Amino acid sequence: MREQRSVLQDIDMVIVGLYLLLVLMGWLNIYAAVYNEEHKSILDMSQNYGKQLMWIGTALMLAFIILTIDGSFYEKFSFTIFIFSILILISVQFIGIEIKGSRSWFAVGEFRIQPAEFAKFATCLALASYLSDQASRMENFKTKVMAGIIVGLPALLIILQNETGTALVFGALIFVLYREGLSGNILLFGLLIVVLFILTLLFNKMAMIYILSGVAITLFLLMRKKLKNIITLAAVFTIVSGFVYSVDYMFENKLQPHQKRRINVLLGKETDIKGAGYNVNQSKIAIGSGGFIGKGYLQGTQTKYDFVPEQSTDFIFCTIGEEWGFVGSTVVIALFIFLLIRIVTVAENQKSPFSRIYGYGVASILFFHLVINIGMTIGLAPVIGIPLPFFSYGGSSLWSFTILLFIFIRLDAYRLQVLK
Repeated sequence: MREQRSVLQDIDMVIVGLYLLLVLMGWLNIYAAVYNEEHKSILDMSQNYGKQLMWIGTALMLAFIILTIDGSFYEKFSFTIFIFSILILISVQFIGIEIKGSRSWFAVGEFRIQPAEFAKFATCLALASYLSDQASRMENFKTKVMAGIIVGLPALLIILQNETGTALVFGALIFVLYREGLSGNILLFGLLIVVLFILTLLFNKMAMIYILSGVAITLFLLMRKKLKNIITLAAVFTIVSGFVYSVDYMFENKLQPHQKRRINVLLGKETDIKGAGYNVNQSKIAIGSGGFIGKGYLQGTQTKYDFVPEQSTDFIFCTIGEEWGFVGSTVVIALFIFLLIRIVTVAENQKSPFSRIYGYGVASILFFHLVINIGMTIGLAPVIGIPLPFFSYGGSSLWSFTILLFIFIRLDAYRLQVLK
């Protein structure tokens, strides 16, 4: 019992307090998103808020269990946890159930669990374990490759489940690699790839080839006409042109029609407020109607009359915007930013490289979810179906974010115990 009391004394109460506050605010908004006069009881298990209350209770139990486990456990068994998550991702392809075209769920009675959500913390643990090894240095090519495999393997398996949005979350871990010494040139290269990807979708592939040819000719005329420079320019032009053709091919032949419509609507190439753009259009209307201080709790008309589909899950931020207005939305975003800053600050104070790297993994994943989810609701990011942490309805996401965060809290408490 002395060990348990010590853990509870050493945990970062700021992070825990922010977690509890965000979870409570999330539940209140789920209640508002599905509220009607016929169902008022918070224990009504036929409604999302009743089920979410159960998920919150079990999440708090998980949090307590995580805190009572010895802090060294997570580092010792990081790769075991990672391998187990990979096996689960493989097995769901064969024994999982299909929902909305994605075979990525296990059915347990009336409840459904999505293993992809739990692969996030498992990947963070494995990445932290590998990079904290004294033999691992980011300047080494082998280290980059192994880190890429650790991050890319679960992402690939999740893509095979037709959960591209969830797979993209793993890309946020590049910030962890950057913190541990990855060259800024690689980040810049990644940014240029994203820009080139968007430009390729905006224009047809032949237009892009003409543009690239013009740039290549201009650079050729400006640079010193040495053989090495010419070969480098030719190689870069060939690679970039191949990328343009691959993007065009993937877009035209691999994406589902509804995915292509969503991207075209986001880029302004199509206007489809009754089809692919309906959710986003209704979302912006709901958020805009909230004005400065909102319509008041449970008073949102867009929310009450179900104008926005998936309003208790992917589009939960609409409820915040409509009922709490600009002020409430700002408060919610500020709380998330405060949480992220606190996580990074605590991560920097860690004596163990493993704990520091894992902390940055937690912050990166939460940051990606926050930016993309809110970006989805206001039309600045594609609708890729990822939840707002601690707010969106769903047991898998709440459990995974809770585990992700509380492992870090436990690692920090373990540091303080060791110092004592």
